[in-house]
Formats: sequence, C-alpha cells, structure tokens
Amino acid sequence: MDSLWIVIGIIVLLVVIIGIYLWSTYNGLVRLKVRVDEAWSDITVQLKRRADLIPNLIESVKGYAAHEKGVFEAVTKARAESLSAGTPAEAAAAENHMQAALKSIFAVAEAYPQLQASQNYLQLQGELVDTEDKIQASRRFYNGGVREFNTKIQVFPNTLFVRGLGFTEREFFEVSDSAAIAEPPRVQF
Repeated sequence: MDSLWIVIGIIVLLVVIIGIYLWSTYNGLVRLKVRVDEAWSDITVQLKRRADLIPNLIESVKGYAAHEKGVFEAVTKARAESLSAGTPAEAAAAENHMQAALKSIFAVAEAYPQLQASQNYLQLQGELVDTEDKIQASRRFYNGGVREFNTKIQVFPNTLFVRGLGFTEREFFEVSDSAAIAEPPRVQF
C-alpha cells in the first residue's frame, strides 16, 4: 500500500512539474509576442513620422526644382507604399523604394545651393535623418524580439506543443539592399 502512495505521489509531482513548465512556457511566449508586437508598432510609428515629413520636404525642394516632376512622383509613390505596408516583408520592400527615392530628391537638392542654405530645408533634412536613425533602432529592437520569440518556439521540447497553442514564428524586418540603409540619406554641402 505504501508503494502505491509513493507511485501516486511521483505521478502527481510529475504532473505538477509538467504543468508549471507548460504554464511558464506559455506565459513567456505571450510576453515575447507582446514585445514583438510592440516593437512592430514602434517601427510603424517611425515610418509614419517619416512619411509625414516627406510632403514638406517635397514642397521645400519643389520651389527650387519644379521641373523634376519624376523625382517628386517617385518619392510620393514610395511614401504611399511605405504607409500601406502591413508586414515586415512589405515594409522591407517599401523601405528599399523609399531609400532610392530619398537619394533622388537629395541629389536634386544638391544642384541648388540656395535650397541647401534654406533653414526650412535644413530642419526637414535633420528631422528626416533623426527619423531614419530611429527606424534603424526600432528595426534592431524588433528583430531582436523576433529572434528571441522564434528561438523559444523552435527549441525542444517547446516545438512539440507551442504551434498547437497558436504560436508561429514571426518574420524579420530585413531589407534586400542592406548597404542602402546602412546609413541614413545625407546631403553633402
């Protein structure tokens, strides 16, 4: 009879240990998921902030270079694409187009010394560079959270049951031309 109680005690202890492990793993994954969602939200806030600066930058340059219609249309199109991006893959594609468009508009601005001396233009350029830095920092934070979340999903024994709880890997925010965004666009005087 005593051995039966010992077996029951061991089984109860194992069930409690497994229950605590499952509870702790589930709550850890929920915390990581929320952190990744928060980091994605930070990226979208910075992308929106940059998109809000673009029309002012275009207007500032337009006054000096009205004949550069193609450049302004490309920037406007890239801005719209950036605003409509809903996933990291879409945002990465939009990011590549935005970087190319911004380089074009800054190249146009370099041809107009009076524009480069404009306080409004310089302030907009400074805000844009600051926003680009914040986008990079937000991207690093997001990708770090995704790495941690994906690792926790993929390690054994978690990989056996977490997908059944609705957790799936998240995609990284990667751009195809990392050299293009390694440094925010800058105008050289």
